[in-house]
Amino acid sequence: MEVKPKLYYFQGRGRMESIRWLLATAGVEVDEYLTPLFHIPDGCLLFGQVPLVEIDGMLLTQTRAILSYLAAKYNLYGKDLKERVRIDMYADGTQDLMMMIIGAPFKAPQEKEESLALAVKRAKNRYFPVFEKILKDHGEAFLVGNQLSWADIQLLEAILMVEEVSAPVLSDFPLLQAFKTRISNIPTIKKFLQPGSQRKPPPDGHYVDVVRTVLKF
Repeated sequence: MEVKPKLYYFQGRGRMESIRWLLATAGVEVDEYLTPLFHIPDGCLLFGQVPLVEIDGMLLTQTRAILSYLAAKYNLYGKDLKERVRIDMYADGTQDLMMMIIGAPFKAPQEKEESLALAVKRAKNRYFPVFEKILKDHGEAFLVGNQLSWADIQLLEAILMVEEVSAPVLSDFPLLQAFKTRISNIPTIKKFLQPGSQRKPPPDGHYVDVVRTVLKF
């Protein structure tokens, strides 16, 4: 019996959420150990930072490295180097957009609202037009090749995050609307989007306070 991956992070989304998305899409069950309730032994964190994922006998840190490993392990990383570099480009783009939202709750109230408004503006004027064009030019159900990849999963994650800030954000993007519906109905993703899954809710004040206390900022 294969050992479940172990995830070490706060009780919230942050940089672990995209990792949860990939594992859930692959149908992989995980165990979560929540800091600060669970103490991570000294020497486990390469640069003193979470997320930490224990998988295949390894302790993996650094979000991008973890995501790349999981995408390759679970056949979500394209069929060759040319597809892989496109997946990397698209995933990096959506990550840039998501980080604008992930970081906002840790700012002062006015700055938080300005950051979220800017994220919505960038989504509508920079990121979503690019992905709308990619879908149109590619003419397939997925962003890269003809099968599901990390890029598709992370784009859906980004869309849903922006919609939590501005529900009608996709109103001018019909191909992205169809993409959202299509990818959301993949069985493992549909399950992950249901209540009771390991998907985390948007951050609240308690989560922000815990992270601030642990990280001392």
